[in-house]
Amino acid sequence: MPQSLYFYGPKQFLITIMEFNSQEISIRPYEITGVDDFIIYAGDEKVTRFTRWDTFTSKDSATAYIKDTCIPHPFCRSICLNNRSIGFLFIKPASGYDRCRADVGYALAAEYWGRGIVVKAMKIAVSEAVKEIPELVRFQALVEAENKASQRVLEKIGFFREGLLRKYTFNKGEVRDMVIFSLLATDPML
Repeated sequence: MPQSLYFYGPKQFLITIMEFNSQEISIRPYEITGVDDFIIYAGDEKVTRFTRWDTFTSKDSATAYIKDTCIPHPFCRSICLNNRSIGFLFIKPASGYDRCRADVGYALAAEYWGRGIVVKAMKIAVSEAVKEIPELVRFQALVEAENKASQRVLEKIGFFREGLLRKYTFNKGEVRDMVIFSLLATDPML
């Protein structure tokens, strides 16, 4: 049962605000019409700090990204709260001999951080991907060593921390250490 927060507003009327637990978290494919929601989080430097893409500064560049990258991607989804896009996730299957694994990633509007939304959205995405792509047995995520919050998200889902990859990648002008996490299709999600 969702918890409620009560407070008295003007004229002492009791106002009830339901916490986000009563709201619907879902994932869906991207649509061009969602560009205004997309630019809210993709245009925020706090959100894009650890992403591979730069902060979007115009509606035109955000529209082009959705059209050219998100929509044709095999498994790029919008994280939605009550059907409004508040974030981004992807599962990118490898090919050839590596088709048994997929890379995963996500970003969420800063105002929704710390509420368990990405945990729920990623659980939905992994479950869908296992059904849609039966060859997938391993999901892996590379997270910058500084990004402790994202590491906690993966652990809450059930991902296993495999190790530190020192000076592994170049992002936003710096060579960065990465932590690699994995989840097998047979592992329980927490």
